[in-house]
Amino acid sequence: MPHGPVVDSLEAFRASGSPWLALPFFSDGGAEAVAERIDARVADGAQILPLPNDIFRALTLTPLDRVKAVILGQDPYPTPGDANGLAFSYVGPRRLPASLKVILAEVVEAAKGEKPVFTSGDLTPWAGQGVLLLNAALTVEAGKAGAHLRLGWSRLADEAVAAVSARMSPSVFLLWGAQARAREPLIDTTRHGVIASGHPSPLNRARDFPGSRPFARANAWLEERGLAPIDWQLE
Repeated sequence: MPHGPVVDSLEAFRASGSPWLALPFFSDGGAEAVAERIDARVADGAQILPLPNDIFRALTLTPLDRVKAVILGQDPYPTPGDANGLAFSYVGPRRLPASLKVILAEVVEAAKGEKPVFTSGDLTPWAGQGVLLLNAALTVEAGKAGAHLRLGWSRLADEAVAAVSARMSPSVFLLWGAQARAREPLIDTTRHGVIASGHPSPLNRARDFPGSRPFARANAWLEERGLAPIDWQLE
């Protein structure tokens, strides 16, 4: 198999021994097929984001057996330096993206009067607490949002959601927008919670994300089942 940055990233992820490697996507050649398609784009001169070491970061930081909550995004930010492999997470040098501002505004309600920190958009602390921040496509091309949504990554997102749903340990799914909500049929709602709303994008004319209290509701759902709540504030 020819080597390229995405194939190399996949091989490094395989070497980690992650529990996610049990998904059919990784065992039947699906992952290699996607990686080869994207590396072909690299060979044609495309700049792929995020950095290769961050492509599988969501799965690396939040192993299957530690998932308490799931947040699904679409694809990484298409500006170099902005994405770090976690859905909605932003590490760029400019102001926070508009959608992330809307998301973090909901942290205020969940903070129970404590002042949340908005200077950082890096959601790594959430991933470390068992929040799977998974994009429907793990890669994108610089300046071309959505460029890799049809290259085969969506199968991984479907299988990851189904794998979390198949576990006996309860998890809560935060489904924002039509694409995320389309995966609700994959979730066993007799064991797991679903908190669905519109997308946080300011372009969402329905404005049905602000005020939906996803973080407070997720913590309440977890606590009702004897699980520790998630600290949604950022350092």
